[in-house]
Amino acid sequence: MFAQMSLAMAVSLITLSALGYAIATAGMKLASHQWTTAAAFLMITGLMAATAGEIVLLRQSNLAIIYICILAVESLLILGLAAFWGDHLSISQLSGAALVLIGLFFVTQ
Repeated sequence: MFAQMSLAMAVSLITLSALGYAIATAGMKLASHQWTTAAAFLMITGLMAATAGEIVLLRQSNLAIIYICILAVESLLILGLAAFWGDHLSISQLSGAALVLIGLFFVTQ
């Protein structure tokens, strides 16, 4: 999957990118209620972290695999954040997340 990168490094960078996108999403959620400096900081910082991790990953693997891996981890993080904030998670939302994880399995084989 990742030509010259260790699995631990790849997983770390995928997690960094997914966490960055999740942090940016948290900033967007805050900004949807009230635009604040904290919301802007979360969005900018999150997107910078996601971009940095993804650029390094793109040097070692193709976009399709990287995108699915990041999307799967980000989906889990966002669902956890939504549950933490008290959002109701429906069966269809949880099923969609499960399908992303199943897709990840097939893409990485």
